[in-house]
Amino acid sequence: MNRIPVITIDGPTASGKGTVASRVAQTLGFALLDSGALYRLTALAATESGVDLGDEPGLVGIAAGLDIRFEGERILLSGREVSDAIRAEAVGVAASRIAILPGVRSALVDLQHGFRRAPGLVADGRDMGTVIFPDADLKVFLTASVEARADRRYKQLIGKGFPANMRALLQDLRDRDARDTERAVAPLKPAEGAHLLDTSDMTIEQAVEKVLGWYQSVPQ
Repeated sequence: MNRIPVITIDGPTASGKGTVASRVAQTLGFALLDSGALYRLTALAATESGVDLGDEPGLVGIAAGLDIRFEGERILLSGREVSDAIRAEAVGVAASRIAILPGVRSALVDLQHGFRRAPGLVADGRDMGTVIFPDADLKVFLTASVEARADRRYKQLIGKGFPANMRALLQDLRDRDARDTERAVAPLKPAEGAHLLDTSDMTIEQAVEKVLGWYQSVPQ
């Protein structure tokens, strides 16, 4: 059986990795894995089920039983579209809290491996290249200044009709960066051999072009 190629795009919150990953996958005709959505879906399902965010066994049960489907830009949880609901700031904060729990991360590993299918996969997250797909054909670590990321998140939230405060967003991103980089399990860091891409002063199109160029230079 021929090996199925994988491109991993890791990076901090609001770095633009999700949009870049989606467009790269679309261009190549590859499947897409938004691993961050899995944690947001777990957080949303837990909140709706009344499971406390400190209840690791309860959260593990939620994560292991997720019924999710990715249909292009649409994300369905138990058949219900939750694409916008999981992007709310409160859900993002909850997802960041539960992502540090080893049991939750372990429960989602098999689910993530299942997205690897022909003709290929683009996976974005925080530990795609370091933990989930260490044998990826191309690993990218995509980042941007915290100010640029806060500005993007502010515009994204306002555009979707959610309330947003720039000062609060800046502090939240700094807090999330600290949690993600300092956690004991799968901390956020560039994978070995990863290409570093700072998008602070780049357009999405420029970032996508850069990633596609790197992939085209990978020996097939």
